[in-house]
Amino acid sequence: MEISIIIPAYNEEKRILPTLNDYYDFFKEKFNNTFEIIIVPNNCSDNTQEIVKEFAKDKPEIRIFNISYYSGKGGAVMKGFELAKGNYIGFTDADNSTTPENFIKLYENKGNHDVIIASRKIKGALIYPKRKPSQDLLSFIFNQLANFLFKFKIKDTQCGAKIFTRETTSILIKNYTETGWMFDIDLLYICKKRKKKILEYPIVWTDAEGSNLTFMDGIKSAMNTVKYRFKNL
Repeated sequence: MEISIIIPAYNEEKRILPTLNDYYDFFKEKFNNTFEIIIVPNNCSDNTQEIVKEFAKDKPEIRIFNISYYSGKGGAVMKGFELAKGNYIGFTDADNSTTPENFIKLYENKGNHDVIIASRKIKGALIYPKRKPSQDLLSFIFNQLANFLFKFKIKDTQCGAKIFTRETTSILIKNYTETGWMFDIDLLYICKKRKKKILEYPIVWTDAEGSNLTFMDGIKSAMNTVKYRFKNL
């Protein structure tokens, strides 16, 4: 198995089917039977699980693991890491914000890196539709804070598409502590402490419904980041 793609899903009945169609068709053509897509519904109260089951019934490359309780996006991704068989293991969002044509670029440009993360903030990246200045400001402040606290050199820690080597995911499974908003920071910090090689790669990001992040959400995120840093001094 060359690559495993994990798609966490929370009440995504309206958006997940087009994403699955796009990813399955694209990776089937690229990898034949050496890929897998693992969908992890998480505490869904809609028809997400039924839609995914119907889609997967004649496709051995599609695997499903349902989490009946709330585990957060991070918990769903980590379950996918545990189940994955690929040499490279990544995750992406159910809303197709990162299309398969963009996700594959992370894999194709991996070189000898252990971690390849999609970025909306470096040269060559594009976001459609263009975000509001307030959203860009909140994102900029958060990333500046994260880089200051954790000595990162990363412009976009929160982009929802990342790929790891199998060895790296084994380390993450044993050491992660966060499953909510701090999940991405937690993974990257663990990788930094283990001296894993991290590459940030520009992508075209489609913000399907626009960000709902408010100013107060930004304040809470900043406070949680500081708390996490002190917890991991």
